[in-house]
Amino acid sequence: MKLHREGTSILIGCLVLFTIITVALAHYMPTYGIVLALPFWILFGFIIWFFRNPIRETDSSDNCIIAPVDGKVVVLEEVYESEFLKEKCIQLSIFMTPLNVHVTRYPVNGKVIFSKYHPGKFLVAFHPKSSELNERTTVVVETPDQTKVLFRQIAGAVARRIVNYAKDNDDAIAGKEYGFIKFGSRVDIFLPLDTKIDVKIGDITKGGIQKIGELK
Repeated sequence: MKLHREGTSILIGCLVLFTIITVALAHYMPTYGIVLALPFWILFGFIIWFFRNPIRETDSSDNCIIAPVDGKVVVLEEVYESEFLKEKCIQLSIFMTPLNVHVTRYPVNGKVIFSKYHPGKFLVAFHPKSSELNERTTVVVETPDQTKVLFRQIAGAVARRIVNYAKDNDDAIAGKEYGFIKFGSRVDIFLPLDTKIDVKIGDITKGGIQKIGELK
């Protein structure tokens, strides 16, 4: 299983710490020390699982919209996007639990024309205002036919760090990694009003594989 690079320092730190704790417990409590240390190694196994980075092959055309993350569709509505697009859009939001793969992937092909980090709060990720108030990143990709698609990584009450690798003028390839969110949150995508949407609220998405819509 491939692990994401964002987990390297955390995994090494936990390995060293849990090893020290285990040795200390075994030394001072020979009878029950190993049993008492077991929860730490179960936690370590979960952290390894969290930072998994499965290799996924994307099959899409320039008009396809690919799910950027694994999760559940929690918002699908018409909104006004005020940061960059300055127009009414379809907002499609996918919520992730700590059990989901947290690699974030480009939803469309094109060129990155905007990338910005916003400090903010840590409301629960499904809160209606989290898209505007929480710590987040905003990325805009212009597709080959000059359609602009905006998407955001949003930190949640548990997620305290979002990583965005996208930079202006980068080539965006649908399904390819552009960031990572640590320990739960959501991704919002803002699409033109005439976009054909292939998912509904409550649907489970598979990042980098599943087609969730098509641009006109």
